Amino acid sequence: MANSAMPAATRGTPPDRRLIAVGHIRHQAGRTITVRATPVGVTGTITRGGTR
Repeated sequence: MANSAMPAATRGTPPDRRLIAVGHIRHQAGRTITVRATPVGVTGTITRGGTR
């Protein structure tokens, strides 16, 4: 039987969009830690958590 593998995809022009922000939320020891990184800089907050 002949090999029917498809050729590899070629890359075109990348889409006209970009990542605006990335973040992380973590719950630890009764606190909520939030970190957000944007092109301008990094911000974060620590708040007292409630019951989950």
